[in-house]
Amino acid sequence: MNYKHTYLVTIQYLGFRFHGWQKQPNLKTGHLFLDKTLKFIYKDIRLKSLGVGRTDARVSANYFAFQLFIDVEVDFNQFMTDFNHNAPSDMRALKIENIDKKFNVINHPKVKEYRYYFSFGEKNHPFAAPFLNRFREQLDIELMKKGAELFVGFHDFTNYCTKPSAETKVNREIVFCSIEKNTEITASFFPKESFVLIVKGSGFLRNQIRLIMGALHDLGKGEFDLEFIKQSLEPNNTIDFLKNIAPASGLHLHNIEFEK
Repeated sequence: MNYKHTYLVTIQYLGFRFHGWQKQPNLKTGHLFLDKTLKFIYKDIRLKSLGVGRTDARVSANYFAFQLFIDVEVDFNQFMTDFNHNAPSDMRALKIENIDKKFNVINHPKVKEYRYYFSFGEKNHPFAAPFLNRFREQLDIELMKKGAELFVGFHDFTNYCTKPSAETKVNREIVFCSIEKNTEITASFFPKESFVLIVKGSGFLRNQIRLIMGALHDLGKGEFDLEFIKQSLEPNNTIDFLKNIAPASGLHLHNIEFEK
């Protein structure tokens, strides 16, 4: 892209009112509000923003990155002040930094960490809805922890992707997958006990994390056993009914680590 300067900007946002990140006609999206903010700050200056990826409707990001292409040199301190003053209240800039013009935020090697926050049993206070999902059934958390470990490694994730095409690369590696007690996101209106599924990998398929969470939920309520999870990850073993997509509002893009 023929712009004089390019920067890497890190932001975070609450996705509960957004229809995902990507711009869509007549819908409120994260990218729409980002560009509105940038164009207000830099009136009549040519610029373009490119996000590191997409998030679904209602999915939040504790750490999201975009590449800013612009025809003027940016004062970092002034940018942080102006952006956070003019951006909507559910979006905040964390950092802006110089990058090489050859850098591409989408193609550059990276590790993404997603977290899915959830509770089960008694219905939560409504204020908790943007941050974690509540499952109605009683769940065997210890069994779910064992199930989460099975996703670590290089597997065929055909059963954990929504409508993969013939060109979709379904063989992916997950480097970390664990269910732990949630101690990070807390509030006075949160349930007494909640949990988080933590998944790390270099790239994920459409709805992959939410399908993994859905499968672990079904495991926890006794619909199938650990052997079933193992079989679902075997090559050419398509399971039609393994399509329980966990609700989006519990999912957070927690972190992105770019390779230097």
